[in-house]
Amino acid sequence: MIYFLSDAHLGSLAIERGYAHQKKLIDMLEEMSKDAVSIYMLGDMFDFWMEYYIHDKSKNQYHPFCKEIRKLVKQGIHVHMFTGNHDLWTFGGLQQLTGAEIHYDPCTISRYGKTIYLAHGDGILPSDWEEYYPSRIRKKIKHFIWLRKIFQNSALQVMFRCLPPSWGNKFGYEWAKRSRLKELANPCPYKGENKEELVLFAKDQEKQNNHRDYYIFGHRHIELDLQIASGSRVVILGDCFKLWTYAKLDHHGNLTLHNYEQ
Repeated sequence: MIYFLSDAHLGSLAIERGYAHQKKLIDMLEEMSKDAVSIYMLGDMFDFWMEYYIHDKSKNQYHPFCKEIRKLVKQGIHVHMFTGNHDLWTFGGLQQLTGAEIHYDPCTISRYGKTIYLAHGDGILPSDWEEYYPSRIRKKIKHFIWLRKIFQNSALQVMFRCLPPSWGNKFGYEWAKRSRLKELANPCPYKGENKEELVLFAKDQEKQNNHRDYYIFGHRHIELDLQIASGSRVVILGDCFKLWTYAKLDHHGNLTLHNYEQ
């Protein structure tokens, strides 16, 4: 089996009982390890992750999770971790801690006769988005793109990495907490096939003859399995802190969504 999961947001100040949350995620990975060939984590496994030039003691809280991933890798399971918009600031440290393969960009893989597009989902838009969306939505998208460019700016990353970890983490975790509380108070449900950005992106790719059998995303914290006109399926994984949903691909190439309950 090949498993796909995303958006655990470990360490979030908005999620109560952080240790129990991490323990449940580890138990979920243990269950998957019984028949897993590969495990893909599609971003935002941490609510905030920054690797400083100074040793960051706060990373010790993630030792059980990182130890579990390293154990899976030693068992021969291929573990892939994609960066999301909350944990993109890894510069080799996360790979060293876990032994997982880190992906900074979307990619397309072929498994069991199926082509699969994998991405966290932030900043994924159809090519005609500026023409497609009304001005109010375009303004929000442009603001997000601007913010994303700041987060990915190498000079600013170097400056932030020079901060004492206690300072940087206070800013990062509080920023993430506000985002999480805002989402919990005012969740954004599925927008519909003609408005959901990730669905529109998949349709746009199909129009450009970039066919994939499956498009799998995280980021949105909603569960979706939608077949579009080309026959491709768009799958949004949900999350691993509220919905506890994931997908698995069997050796026949069949992809199914599941809910983890202990």
